[in-house]
Amino acid sequence: MADTTDLFVAARRCLDCGDPAAKAALTREAAAAFAVGALSVPADAPPPTPIGAPGRPARPRLVAPRDLPQRGLASAEGRAALVHAVAHIEFNAINLAWDAVYRFRGMPADYYRDWVGVAADEARHFGMLAARLGELGHAYGDFDTHNGLWEMAEKTAHSVLARMALVPRVLEARGLDVTPGMIVRLRAAGDEATAAILEVILREEVAHVAAGTRWFRWCCGRDGLEPRAAFERLLAEYMRQGLKGPFNLEARRAAGFSEDELRGLA
Repeated sequence: MADTTDLFVAARRCLDCGDPAAKAALTREAAAAFAVGALSVPADAPPPTPIGAPGRPARPRLVAPRDLPQRGLASAEGRAALVHAVAHIEFNAINLAWDAVYRFRGMPADYYRDWVGVAADEARHFGMLAARLGELGHAYGDFDTHNGLWEMAEKTAHSVLARMALVPRVLEARGLDVTPGMIVRLRAAGDEATAAILEVILREEVAHVAAGTRWFRWCCGRDGLEPRAAFERLLAEYMRQGLKGPFNLEARRAAGFSEDELRGLA
């Protein structure tokens, strides 16, 4: 019988759940239990299992990014496709947060507190977007999507330093760059409801990227690395095509990027 007081067991249960609504509900339950001390981080936990695909529904169909159609926001279908794309990112983000909890053992208590909180936020974001999809006459799974976020989780499963650098500070930080433009376009198309949801997500994602920054720098200190040099080395290793701007410097600054890092991006 699974230990119902073990945070790693709870994280794995959330990861393995394939039903989106159930995954979000399990996430809320686990986060609430952790907040009141009902889930502990056992010092003698066995090593995590090798990384594999997390639980997900049969749909949406996963395709290469180049195979996704380009849709404008002038049509209701185009706006629904955008909401679906962001919902898929948030669904993946639930898994990414729980994998950060489950995979990396021996971290400080505040590390687990941060990433359990991120998982709960991402579950709430997914629920907001799924509800909006319903208002637009669609459901999660109705549009094809890609699996880029989880692919990076697989590539960084061996290193919490690489994970913190490349998932929150690169892939999720990209959301800080592009979301303001999406909000402007949605408002121009008359979709205030979706724009308002994205404003909430943008505001809260700053804190998620900041958590990545905090723990990336903690890992650098632990390993005797200079943070900017370590970040640039990881970018060169994993993101050979570089990062594309424009960059939301204000949001990235709020998420802990240093002025040197911002100059390097530019």
